[in-house]
Amino acid sequence: MIKQLYSGVALVLLTSLTACQSDGKNDSNSQQVQQEQPQAAATSAHPQAQPAQAQTPPLIKDVAKQLPAFKFYKVKSGIEFTNADIPATGKNTVFILFDPNCGHCQHETGLLAKNYDKLKNINIYFVSMNEPALMASFLETFGKELVDKPNIEVLYDRNQEFIQKIHVPEQFPANYIYGGDGVLKNHWEGEKEISFILAELIK
Repeated sequence: MIKQLYSGVALVLLTSLTACQSDGKNDSNSQQVQQEQPQAAATSAHPQAQPAQAQTPPLIKDVAKQLPAFKFYKVKSGIEFTNADIPATGKNTVFILFDPNCGHCQHETGLLAKNYDKLKNINIYFVSMNEPALMASFLETFGKELVDKPNIEVLYDRNQEFIQKIHVPEQFPANYIYGGDGVLKNHWEGEKEISFILAELIK
């Protein structure tokens, strides 16, 4: 029943997170998340799940300052991917929460791909709650220079852990930079200039 509730929340979130309405002006100090409408929609869609709602973890309004434990799945292999799989090299780790159909997500991916030489020392993980079939060719289509790179991975958030443990963004793509110690360094939502993105990723 809880899984049904999360699925409803995730569905509403995916339809309301119109990254492509982004003006790119949000920053880590100005994030406000509207939870009431997604929760109400999920409850009305699954009225039988309402009694269990009090038992479900709240969605994260403020970005997690310390990277929490998580379990995602590699899109290509289906293998689990957790905190333990992040290389312990002390370099930055970046999570990009995206929708494969979002034009801004596609555009940012293309810009990152063209600047891969500057990103070799950064772990970059593209994370989505969309079905793996929708993500399978995302990099091949929009960021071919990132395909099969050792520090790049596309991950499926099957259980919607990102919005339960890290953050519920208002816009896609949502970028989160954690240092080698797992502490949040910066985050932003929506489209940004590539010069800004590169400077923050390698800082």
